[in-house]
Amino acid sequence: MMAATGDAAMLKKRFQAGLNILLAQPTVDKTKTAAIGYCMGGGISLNMARAGADLDGVVVFHGSLGTTEPVKAGQVKAEIMVFTGAADPFVPLEQVQAFEQEMKAAGAVYTLKSYPGTKHSFTNPEADSFAERFGMPVAYNKAADEDSWQRMQGFFQRIFK
Repeated sequence: MMAATGDAAMLKKRFQAGLNILLAQPTVDKTKTAAIGYCMGGGISLNMARAGADLDGVVVFHGSLGTTEPVKAGQVKAEIMVFTGAADPFVPLEQVQAFEQEMKAAGAVYTLKSYPGTKHSFTNPEADSFAERFGMPVAYNKAADEDSWQRMQGFFQRIFK
């Protein structure tokens, strides 16, 4: 993960290259684009929104919300939706609060849903076996998984109407 995310300029180039491939597909409506990311992918998608990527929406599932370069006012084009677990040690409350302060200061449009008692990887049905096998602080949460998916569907219906 650190190798993939350590070079911000390269990461942005890779993200843009992937987006360009997507936009080149004949079945894609180029006027309606969004990024969805889980864990590392969520953090990457969020950081691309922070960098001003030309997206309508970004959805983050249990992804890192931290940054060393807070976004400037007017820089975020995408509407952002974040789903996080309140008991996620990888995304602690301080990081969540800093994210919210950053987005408010930048005038970004965002929604954050924090699920009480919910740990990292709450959308992954295999998280409990990973927790047991590797001693990781992760756990599947069926209610949070289903609720976040439904909220994302509503988000897309609204922004892509």
